[in-house]
Amino acid sequence: MTKNKVTAEEALAFHLEPTPGKFEITATVPMTTQRDLSLAYSPGVAVPCEAIAANPETAYDYTNKGNLVAVISNGTAVLGLGNLGALASKPVMEGKAVLFKRFADVNSIDIELDTEDTDAFVNAVRLMGPTFGGINLEDIKAPECFIIEQRLKEEMDIPVFHDDQHGTAVICAAGLLNALHISGKKIEDVRIVLNGAGAAGIACLELLKSMGARHDHCIMCDTKGVIYQGRTEGMNQWKSAHAAMTEARSLADAMKDADVFLGVSAKGAVTPEMVEGMAPNPVIFAMANPDPEITPEEAHAVREDAIVATGRSDYPNQVNNVLGFPYLFRGALDIHARAINDEMKIACAHALANLAREDVPDEVALAYGKNLTFGRDYIIPTPFDPRLIHRIPPAVARAGMDTGVARRPIIDMDAYEASLKSRMDPTANILRGINARARANQARMIFAEGDDPKVLRAAVMYHRAGLGQAVVVGRADDVDAKLKAAGLGGAASELEIVNAANTEHLETYKTFLYKRLQRKGFDSVDIRRLAARDRHVFAALMLAHGHGDGLVTGATRKSAHVLERINHVFDADAEHGVTGVTALLHKGRIVFIADTLVHEWPDAEDLANIAESAAGVARHMGLEPRVAFVSFSTFGYPVSERAEKMHLAPRVLDERGVDFEYEGEMTVDVALNAASQANYPFSRLTGPANILVVPARHSASISVKLMQEMAGATVIGPILTGLDKSIQIASSTSTANDILNMAVLAACKVGG
Repeated sequence: MTKNKVTAEEALAFHLEPTPGKFEITATVPMTTQRDLSLAYSPGVAVPCEAIAANPETAYDYTNKGNLVAVISNGTAVLGLGNLGALASKPVMEGKAVLFKRFADVNSIDIELDTEDTDAFVNAVRLMGPTFGGINLEDIKAPECFIIEQRLKEEMDIPVFHDDQHGTAVICAAGLLNALHISGKKIEDVRIVLNGAGAAGIACLELLKSMGARHDHCIMCDTKGVIYQGRTEGMNQWKSAHAAMTEARSLADAMKDADVFLGVSAKGAVTPEMVEGMAPNPVIFAMANPDPEITPEEAHAVREDAIVATGRSDYPNQVNNVLGFPYLFRGALDIHARAINDEMKIACAHALANLAREDVPDEVALAYGKNLTFGRDYIIPTPFDPRLIHRIPPAVARAGMDTGVARRPIIDMDAYEASLKSRMDPTANILRGINARARANQARMIFAEGDDPKVLRAAVMYHRAGLGQAVVVGRADDVDAKLKAAGLGGAASELEIVNAANTEHLETYKTFLYKRLQRKGFDSVDIRRLAARDRHVFAALMLAHGHGDGLVTGATRKSAHVLERINHVFDADAEHGVTGVTALLHKGRIVFIADTLVHEWPDAEDLANIAESAAGVARHMGLEPRVAFVSFSTFGYPVSERAEKMHLAPRVLDERGVDFEYEGEMTVDVALNAASQANYPFSRLTGPANILVVPARHSASISVKLMQEMAGATVIGPILTGLDKSIQIASSTSTANDILNMAVLAACKVGG
């Protein structure tokens, strides 16, 4: 499987642009008029202050406390990097904060405390209790992390959760439940060996014991060997609690006839010989990062019956904490919990295990480029399964209510689950899905404008993201110089650089082009100039002859000019059914606008064709199409011949018997706003439209650019549809990331 390569330059640029860091704070209330300010601050703010003073529980009603988690560290155990200090841990804590938002719509603030004194740390966090609904501790070294968490749990009345311990434990437990189910074994019967007696390892064993694993069946090992009863070297109270009565003294001794190995230690800690000596159907969770204790290939070479999980995304069965902490806190926050207890963690583990046993949604299979079915290579759900948000938090919330830690129990669980479904931004899963499909396709992508630094950065990103081979049209010395200037020295060697001077196919290209254009006013000199000097034409000729799988161009010239050049090689015009569809992503919604590129003034038949093309694009991106033909009128009023064709286009689709929703003509608010739609109960649309077919190219362009400039919408497109080859035309205002998105669409053949 292709690995995703991330360089230091890219990582720094990602954190620097467009603004330093990874998130910002935005207001959720209007803050424009004097009255707004009077309500938000003085004098209006005094009213909720008095209400909270009289009844502290109302803080959950009048402030953001109920959906706010602090991610707190002192930087003493940052990832696998060690004690970097509080300030250097901030990028990781910011990252954790945005994961909370991305996966469970939990608002989060990172806090880095510059102290290694346990008392000072505990006191600082305790004093911040009124601000937050929960505390997520992160990257604190052992054994201080045990002391800090235990004291804070005792002294605070909100959930305190050290994810390095319990997050890993919960996901490990979920996977183990399913692995044992497949193996036909029970947790109370199996012999478990754990290697790595740090925070995560100890938490894993404690949770498994609370779920039924027997103390005398569990052996814990550290760098000095087995932790046995009577051992004194390198011991502490947390290790001593798991000391076993055993004759085994080394990891190799402990592994003989073991059913389960859990590793949170170091690369290569487990040998094939150790695996060979395990019991039938062994379960191996080699969770060391970035490299596991033993790779799945090494384990399966000696034991085909082994079930193997790792912490890596490029192997099956990834033990990933993002499957746990966002949803644990989501469920805890929604019942205003006083704590996250063992019962809630166990409920999370069982819910994850049960989810993996169910049929996998089509969009997940599509995103991963393969069918996922419960079995040895799929015992843990994938992090991007859209069901996680509405399946895991309810299980956690129920456990919290059953164990008495809920301040405000949820009465209607069905309504709660429905509300969770609506919280998440669908665009993230859509983009994730097309990226995964592009990675599976491994397309040779032609980037036509190799003299532009943005295009070159996009080409390098395409290659390093493991999406496929990037082929750049340009001069090698110029490409190298521009990449060095962009801080990507040496990246030129990763690209395939092609031009008219170094290709062996130029004469073939010229002959092909001459046959197409000789009766369209072009002589042989014109053809030579076009084929050898025009990068758009040259790149299109490469694609036409199968010397690439997709083409991205348009970043340096107006789209009309680029489309004209492509037309020299392909039939990329309205007459041949080509359409431009632009995707707008804004505030968790995705709306397609068509036609934004080809048709100047389409008639009713053209509009119907455009609707069908756009519906195909929407489905290719995982959405069920709902088309609105939009105008300044709604269902015939006001009457205007300009709106007439928008009224007739749905009738054309009626005659064609298409298999998607459509309606019109209507104004944009009726198309997109459910409340406005309710005034027209006869409408065939079952919800807000996600495709707007507009009257003309000028109205499409105005709509897209207005949304981009005034609302800050993310624009993807125009996506070129109706060609038998995959070509995408970026806009001249595109960033490197925009160009990369177009390459991903081309690799997925969206619109093809």
